[in-house]
Amino acid sequence: MGLALASCALLVGTGSAYARPDLRQLTCAQAQNMVRDNGQVVFTTSNTTYSMFVSNRRYCDARQSVRTQFGPTADNPRCPVAYECFEPLFRRGDIFD
Repeated sequence: MGLALASCALLVGTGSAYARPDLRQLTCAQAQNMVRDNGQVVFTTSNTTYSMFVSNRRYCDARQSVRTQFGPTADNPRCPVAYECFEPLFRRGDIFD
């Protein structure tokens, strides 16, 4: 019984360690530094949404590109936190070749 209880406590404790950071509770600089230090971070961006921010294209799929991704932080409603991966409509060289 004691081992089962300890296992449950461990699982509950680790769940909170992996909670998404809330972008709205960080300053713009803190959010930018978090992405820079970790390479990619999934932030909570509102009560019902979350988004992945990346430091560079290395964190995207091969056919994806990056563009600046903005988000609401404690000190800036439109902070340029980092980049987001996206699939371009046309790849370079695909149009009018």
